[in-house]
Amino acid sequence: MIKLGVPSKGRLMDKTFQWFAARGITLRKAGSERDYAGVVEGIEGVELVLLSAGEIPRELAAGRLHLGVTGSDLVREKVVFWETRLPVMAELGFGGADLVIAVPQLWVDVDTLDDLDAVCAAFRRRHGFRLRIATKYHRLVRDFLQAQGVADYQLVDSQGATEGTVKYETAEAIADITSTGETLRANGLKVLTGGLIHASQATLFRSRAAEWTQADRALRHEIEARLGI
Repeated sequence: MIKLGVPSKGRLMDKTFQWFAARGITLRKAGSERDYAGVVEGIEGVELVLLSAGEIPRELAAGRLHLGVTGSDLVREKVVFWETRLPVMAELGFGGADLVIAVPQLWVDVDTLDDLDAVCAAFRRRHGFRLRIATKYHRLVRDFLQAQGVADYQLVDSQGATEGTVKYETAEAIADITSTGETLRANGLKVLTGGLIHASQATLFRSRAAEWTQADRALRHEIEARLGI
């Protein structure tokens, strides 16, 4: 039996169901909207597991799911060495959002990552502590800024309403997911040129940690053929 993890609610769940249905495999909730049991029709031997998008990377990495659909940003953030542990089977073409670095619009002379690096150095000299960047994507942001040569900053954790941290003076800049940029602009923020960390989308991943029997592998190949991947 192959366990397939899918987001349990919202647009990501609906779009995932539609994507599979267009390829002849029906996924649906069993019972009411509050019921997290799932049903798979159109192919035998697949169990649908409905979880939050944030839980799916962990369950894939632990091998408790064979396959899973979630945002590529979540896998990259939550799973060390994800490339070798969770191979990409298909990018699904929806759920798009960009993880970006944004700073106050009032910083009229700060437009690039080089500008940010200079501001970080000046900020530390002036205030005696590092410029704060609010984010929940610590691994992705740290690796990106290191690769870009930006130093003298500190990451502060923000698990919600990250765009408001600058306004409320708990951070000087942010790194967050945005689809249209409207919320950033409404909070007086702008995206730095070259500040795109990752363009995320819904992605179907395979777990190498899961137990794959010979029958499971044969079923996986059948799934791939049905999905055209």
